[in-house]
Amino acid sequence: MKKLNRINTGFETLLPIKVVQFGEGNFLRAFVDYAFQRLNKEVGLNAGIAMVQPLKEGMVNMINDQDGLYTLFMNGIKKGEKIQDIELITNIVKAINPYTDFADFLALAKEEELQFIVSNTTEAGIEFVESDTPDSQPPGSFPAKLTVLLHERFKHFNGDKGKGLTIIPCELIDYNSETLKKCILQYCDLWRLSDSFKIWVSDFCTYHSTLVDRIVPGYPRAEIEDYNNKLDYQDNLIVAAEPFFLWAIEGGDDLKEKLPFHKTDLNVKIVDDIRPFKMIKVRILNGAHTAMVPCSILFGNKLVMETVNGDFTGKFVNNIISEISETLDMDKNEIQAYTEEVMDRFKNPFIKHALADIALNSISKFKVRVLPSLLQFYKAKDKLPTNLTFSLACLIQFYKGTWNSEALPVKDTPEIVEAFKEAWKLGDLNLVVTKVLSNVEFWGEDLTKINGLSEAVVLALNEINSNGIENGYVNFSK
Repeated sequence: MKKLNRINTGFETLLPIKVVQFGEGNFLRAFVDYAFQRLNKEVGLNAGIAMVQPLKEGMVNMINDQDGLYTLFMNGIKKGEKIQDIELITNIVKAINPYTDFADFLALAKEEELQFIVSNTTEAGIEFVESDTPDSQPPGSFPAKLTVLLHERFKHFNGDKGKGLTIIPCELIDYNSETLKKCILQYCDLWRLSDSFKIWVSDFCTYHSTLVDRIVPGYPRAEIEDYNNKLDYQDNLIVAAEPFFLWAIEGGDDLKEKLPFHKTDLNVKIVDDIRPFKMIKVRILNGAHTAMVPCSILFGNKLVMETVNGDFTGKFVNNIISEISETLDMDKNEIQAYTEEVMDRFKNPFIKHALADIALNSISKFKVRVLPSLLQFYKAKDKLPTNLTFSLACLIQFYKGTWNSEALPVKDTPEIVEAFKEAWKLGDLNLVVTKVLSNVEFWGEDLTKINGLSEAVVLALNEINSNGIENGYVNFSK
């Protein structure tokens, strides 16, 4: 079978780089890159994408080995029928690791036709790190890297107002563009960059908060032979995703002109306010995803579909969504309709979404996606939500790193992993829970101040360790 590259597929002509994308993972490749390809095909945007690897370790070598090409499989059910659409993504011009090719990274700033910055560096990605310096090659954090890139562009084009960029972060945090802009301005102050650059960054670059919604399991490892049999080339970067697609972006007519998605049938909504879209999606879909993972892994499941179809774990997920729904100040019929759609998406037989993959950076995800529902439920009802509290206990148990003498797929920053290791060394569950819940770096506040929460989590952990997940849950929920 022939190798996937531009010569073998006839896509030798490279598009001009109009997009710099921070992140090379499955989600961006199945979402943003697909969206820009639709604009290229249907509107003639003619936008090539340069990927920047945000961390030292990543996939750029694999991507470059295939000349930026990869296959997207969109699998699902439509009107009761199984569907599978296959799309060869061809708009990736290059992928750069700034840790090994810093000069190539800086050169992106000089691209004449560059218009857009997009990113998805996880919830933990948009942060100001005071130790970052402008002389680092590159700085560690994504906002610091972006500041360096913007400053290089500003210098190269002599502060040309027309060379400002449209910045569209896709990280799943509230006010993602505002937070990113704030970090950039903090670096301007920390690094004593010129006032004229600060004005250029503030006034001639535009920032657009977003909501993204598509389930992307990524590389279909378990069924890769079946996928490859449908291709006439060997692809090591296949991405599987559901057909559902929603991208809500805050912006006005200027952005609609730059990104004319209204001339396609792709579900991209450029709106004045994304908050209604974001609230229901982050709380229900992402919240349920994050809350189910530790419990379901400890129970012995491997996949989301397996979780929602299971007698015990399926009921647990439904109960979680029910508690979350009670905290949403929205039309109940709308919430119910969205909930049913979410459960259908979770049950998509094509989507083999590994719980271990979703477990990445679970602490920051829990803080953003689940904790607000738990706290709002407590505030509204003056009692703790049983299922969300149990999920928090499972999260703490999961971060111990082992269960029944087997290693668990804990994937987080070294600092967080080490903090849990130190907490679990305390032995006594009361001390462990106090140590974890009082960590303001984890949760943004001291959770031991929530009346009864520490005691409830200790009770749940005692039940889990004494009776297992299912029986422990039954006893805890009585």
